[in-house]
Amino acid sequence: MAGDPSSRISPTAHYTSYVWFKHGLSHQALATRLGAGLWRTLQPMNLWYERFSERPSLDMSLLARHRVIDHLLERAIVSGEVRQVIEVAAGLSPRGYHFARRHRGIGLRYVEADLPEMAAHKRRLLEGAGLLGEDHRVVVIDALAEDGPSSLAGVAGVHLDRDRGTAIITEGLLGYFDEAAVRGMWKRFARCLRGFPGGLYLSDLNLSGDMAAMRGARIFKFLLETFARGKTHLHFEHPTDAERALRECGFAAARVHDPDEFAAMVDVPGVGRRHLVRLIEARA
Repeated sequence: MAGDPSSRISPTAHYTSYVWFKHGLSHQALATRLGAGLWRTLQPMNLWYERFSERPSLDMSLLARHRVIDHLLERAIVSGEVRQVIEVAAGLSPRGYHFARRHRGIGLRYVEADLPEMAAHKRRLLEGAGLLGEDHRVVVIDALAEDGPSSLAGVAGVHLDRDRGTAIITEGLLGYFDEAAVRGMWKRFARCLRGFPGGLYLSDLNLSGDMAAMRGARIFKFLLETFARGKTHLHFEHPTDAERALRECGFAAARVHDPDEFAAMVDVPGVGRRHLVRLIEARA
């Protein structure tokens, strides 16, 4: 739609937001007509994977990564490790308003950060639905910037409390960038988190080793790249490769999880189907 800022937002943001809404994880204000249309278009592919493939469907993967990241963040908040969160490239994720409301009693601060158009659009949606509280903010960030007001350091300096344990979250972001850019982000994340009394990084990650073991991998990757309107990157072959890279970038400890590890605690779709998504849990 001409003049509609949401029309310049990646189709993947619309699609994922509708998947979350469809499964009761999001608010209607964050579900778009474009997202609903994309979901219906991809339903045949999703249904085929759910019925005939040894791998989870796209929807299953999106739900698994979102629920496990939520679980890991909740665990860190309940333990007292984390009292503020900055979600980089938050898109239309419902996590910010869910966690800010759920943990209002302890004053959890939640900062959603994204590029200018996405941040402005998200802020309007949340404000219009009455979902933006005092400790829940939406700000502009450039995940690739080394310094300046829109860099991670600049945003943290303005919006975060240096005396609080802090989590940085990225979901659905890393695959858009090559390995050098990802390592650069990880170094900035680790450097930033070392400035707080506790520092946790949570993210999803796709591995080339998982993709190589999948039948029809090239077709699946082509569909993802068409959907995302750009190349998707697979940076590491095995979990240990990614864990080593995270430590090289400044994290003191790093684990790359399979979603099935959390099946007893979280509703993980496609348990036992050899997921294509992994979850990063790293501490500075």
